[in-house]
Amino acid sequence: MLIRSGKIQFLFWTAFFGIMLYLWIVTVGVQTFILPDEKPMELPENAVRLMFLLYGLLIVDLLAGTIIAAMINNKYYMRFFGILLMLAFGTFLGAKGMFG
Repeated sequence: MLIRSGKIQFLFWTAFFGIMLYLWIVTVGVQTFILPDEKPMELPENAVRLMFLLYGLLIVDLLAGTIIAAMINNKYYMRFFGILLMLAFGTFLGAKGMFG
């Protein structure tokens, strides 16, 4: 078994949870706003709060991963977290543009 340093393990798990949070955000958004059986009369507050909380956790997770990757000069994870951060912001701006 290959033993990795604690910093690389931290980056791996940060990337893993970043992907899981992003998929959770997309799943909640699609189920709430795109695939409901009938159009909701009011904005579902619980789903919006959950997505706001998940976006906050995602941003903290991605920024922590980016900072640690930059500190140890790991190009792979710097690129990975940069792409995931741009994807998260693009999704946020797209949702904001679509739903006001």
